[in-house]
Amino acid sequence: MSAWSNGSSNVSYTSFLLVGFPGLQESRTLLVLPFLSLYLVILSANALVIHTVVAQRSLHQPMYLLIALLLAINVCAATTVVPAMLFSFSTHFSRISLPRCLLQMFCIYFLIVFDCNILLVMALDRYVAICYPLRYPKIVTAQLLAGLVGVAAARSTCIVAPVVGLASRVRFCRSDVIHHFACEHMALMKLSCGDISLNKTVGLSVRIFNRVLDMLLLGASYSRIIRAAFRISSGAARSKALNTCGSHLLVIFTVYSSTMSSSIVYRVAHKASQDVHNLLSAFYLLLPCLVNPVIYGARTKEIRQHLASLFQRAQLQVPTEKPQSLPSHRELPA
Repeated sequence: MSAWSNGSSNVSYTSFLLVGFPGLQESRTLLVLPFLSLYLVILSANALVIHTVVAQRSLHQPMYLLIALLLAINVCAATTVVPAMLFSFSTHFSRISLPRCLLQMFCIYFLIVFDCNILLVMALDRYVAICYPLRYPKIVTAQLLAGLVGVAAARSTCIVAPVVGLASRVRFCRSDVIHHFACEHMALMKLSCGDISLNKTVGLSVRIFNRVLDMLLLGASYSRIIRAAFRISSGAARSKALNTCGSHLLVIFTVYSSTMSSSIVYRVAHKASQDVHNLLSAFYLLLPCLVNPVIYGARTKEIRQHLASLFQRAQLQVPTEKPQSLPSHRELPA
């Protein structure tokens, strides 16, 4: 299929070629090993913490279940992008249809927003647990938790659907080459040949409104949580509450700083190469997936203890071969 580069053609491409790192086309197979290693580390680290939460009944509490859900979202986010990227690097086949491209775009942004919404649910859970500890078991029930997760999923859909819906109505006739490793919104919009001011306005407005509202809600929740934690008379309970909040705040900082820095660099550093922009996109997408299980596995006492016991049992189950003793002097052949 061909189209004029001046945008006067009525032709609209229905499939695209994903070129993840244009400056490394000759040596793109060399990217397979680092990204494959990173993906395997992400899978194993997240799966280990999720397995610990699921296998231990003492961890079947709202906070730990939300941690497991957050890490499961991380695995899904990485799986949405990395396997297809590795396949294109190794086989040089990276053609994707427009419906699949839009589906991938929806999944990426849905999981990113869903991740942020789960952080809001976790903030609400910690607020009730620390500010109203005696009423916590009656307030935060399984039904309420499921409802909050459902609301988080619905909110994520409402935020992402308009952006993807508007993208599906655009004609793409400038080129069929997407200079990105995934169907990122602005990378796809660069191929349009019509007026996309509405798409840009909606995309930017949704992102800013969502980020500002989230930061206000998180700031209000954790400021009250920290004040309530300092009023706890028991030193051990106060230390545990502050340590738990510290883990959540570290994850929040990782998620929001990576997404915001990527957006800022994308709009400010116009002279940077496309490879740099794509590397930053991979950074903000995969960094939380890599760091979150480390934070929760190392800083959450209950999870850390169960992980330690899991490793100890694994070491005990490894069969150890007894060294063969040398024959004594009497047993030596004459």
